[in-house]
Amino acid sequence: MSKDRPIPVQFFRLDSGREPVGEWLKGLQSEHRKTIGEDIKTLQFGWPVGMPLARKMEDRLWEVRSHLTAGIARTFFTIFDSRIVLLHGFVKKSRKTPTNELAIARRRLGKLRS
Repeated sequence: MSKDRPIPVQFFRLDSGREPVGEWLKGLQSEHRKTIGEDIKTLQFGWPVGMPLARKMEDRLWEVRSHLTAGIARTFFTIFDSRIVLLHGFVKKSRKTPTNELAIARRRLGKLRS
């Protein structure tokens, strides 16, 4: 993938047509949306990107780590058909990634790839 052109980003879409990551972002303060957007833009132009911005969680699943005043936002994503697909997002308040948050991302990744 070329670094002079950004990798397209899309939101994972449920069968109902809803885009949960887009809805989550709309519910955040504008300064937090801006921070997450800048981090995703860095990912688009610099992929592959490592720590501290992005971390591989498991096969085909990564997270973008955005530092906000409210905590650290995690946006799970995958690379699918030469696109970054945003699967799930949440603001992490504990040290360990909650298993239910990771399970949502895994479920959406499985659905996307099936």
